[in-house]
Amino acid sequence: MEYIWLIWGYIVLVNIYGFSVMGWDKYKAKRGGRRVPERRFFLTGLIFGAPGIYLAMRFFRHKTKHKAFVYGIPVLIILNISVLVYFLQKF
Repeated sequence: MEYIWLIWGYIVLVNIYGFSVMGWDKYKAKRGGRRVPERRFFLTGLIFGAPGIYLAMRFFRHKTKHKAFVYGIPVLIILNISVLVYFLQKF
């Protein structure tokens, strides 16, 4: 049980990272700079950063017309929650 704070801390940090990277990509998209690969968003979502990416999609209005993001990120959120609930029940 003492590791629960580490788990929550990790989840908070990876979601802040996902939110920030999505914002950075939006910034670069507007200014024609080098973009963040879409693979990075999905990998971040896979390692429990999907909620942060989804919030950033809505906040920055970025990637909201890409079906892979519109459907894929919510699926990753469900996967994140499922895995988290499974592991929290084990502890």
